[in-house]
Amino acid sequence: MEEKRAEHHPPKHQTEHTLKHPLGLTEQPPEEHHPEKTSHRPVEHHPLEEKFFSSWHYGLLALAIIVLIFNQVQISSVSTLLGGSSTGALVSNKELSTLDLAAIKSTGHTVAAVFPVENFKTADDAMAAMFPSGTPDYGQALGVSFDDPVGSLSKLASMYRGLKTEVEQKNPEAWQRFINLASNPVGISCEFCCGIGPIGADKNGNSRCGCQHNPALLSVALYLTAYTDYSDGEILREVMRWKTLFFPKNMIELGVSLAGGDTSKLKLPGMVGGC
Repeated sequence: MEEKRAEHHPPKHQTEHTLKHPLGLTEQPPEEHHPEKTSHRPVEHHPLEEKFFSSWHYGLLALAIIVLIFNQVQISSVSTLLGGSSTGALVSNKELSTLDLAAIKSTGHTVAAVFPVENFKTADDAMAAMFPSGTPDYGQALGVSFDDPVGSLSKLASMYRGLKTEVEQKNPEAWQRFINLASNPVGISCEFCCGIGPIGADKNGNSRCGCQHNPALLSVALYLTAYTDYSDGEILREVMRWKTLFFPKNMIELGVSLAGGDTSKLKLPGMVGGC
């Protein structure tokens, strides 16, 4: 009787997890590697964007710094010419409360009406009377100062639209008084940078120019009309002070010329702040 050969059956787990090697050897299948999950997202690098930022943004930043330095040099040159004098060295004693607006037909008329041009013997006299310094009595309310012409220019220009809407709606009388000033040729304008002449607003109170200087000067006139007891003449004097700060060369030349002086040797910056 033939003995049945015993059949060897490897354990089930062994057949499932072993592989037959061509040489008869067995090898274990490679273990699967599961990388650990992490909550941190990989950092994406965009070399093109980084290159764009370094070439354009830094370039614009450098340009802005150059413009700022240029404006500060202009301001410093004015201060040097003034020899440290402040507003008040030549204070006008003119009676501005009775100023006849109908007689004013140009910026030159306004300068002659609000400043003591008859007392100007030299260009230094004109600068001492027309250049303001310090902080005006309304400066704290508006956040402006004569000593910071560039920063004040930006603030005054940006407030005009909101101030216009507020006064037009809440104080119609002051609004009409302002229109009577700004829409006539009294010099509340940016005439020296944009060529619009001495009228800065139309009959609806809209600025006739989109630069910074024009709405800034309109803001001064409108605020003083609506929120102070300044007379029309006093408002014009304040506007002319700011205008001298923004356009030193043109305004001082105008003052000296009205006094019959020589303007050929004047060396003043043409404009302070951006147009």
